[in-house]
Amino acid sequence: PIVVAHFARFSTTNKTALKILTQENVLVGGFFVISGYVAAYTSTKLGERAADEKKLAKPELFFWQKVMGYYPLHFVTLSVFTPMFLQVERWFKTPLTTTLNRAFLSFTMLQAWFPKEAEIWNQPTWFLSALTFSNLTMPAVLPAVAELSKNGLRKLFCALTAVSLLQKISFSETTRFHVHNVTKQTTYPLIWNLTRF
Repeated sequence: PIVVAHFARFSTTNKTALKILTQENVLVGGFFVISGYVAAYTSTKLGERAADEKKLAKPELFFWQKVMGYYPLHFVTLSVFTPMFLQVERWFKTPLTTTLNRAFLSFTMLQAWFPKEAEIWNQPTWFLSALTFSNLTMPAVLPAVAELSKNGLRKLFCALTAVSLLQKISFSETTRFHVHNVTKQTTYPLIWNLTRF
């Protein structure tokens, strides 16, 4: 779905099709569902309605184990490309305080919580920023979710999907605010980022 969203503009000039196919802000929700499923599957007792107390006994350990699964590569990649990001900041005459703030947000993976800064430097890492917060909440949420029946899980899934889609549908006109601009109007990325983060 993400590949389709990024390359759809090269396959058609039909504006309606483009508005439907380039809504990757909706499709990205699938990544969160899959990530949540994997976290739940690996942290619950198979065949039982119970969380694995051993894995969730120390929430801070659970959190750091999850984060350290992706942070080292994030850190190395960001470190390698930081000189390039700094040069771009210089070319655009960005104030030093703003540049340092962006570096801080990028290295600490906090950028997704600030829509104006969400896609600074390494744009795909906004997902890691949001995933880090999710990992922080998992030890508190998983035991309650693990106790749900199949019907309860289905209802929870539908409710969470509805909440997610309601927010995205309410801003369904955001195609004009992002890179796949089909209307060729002036764009303001802050509104686009607010619908994603």
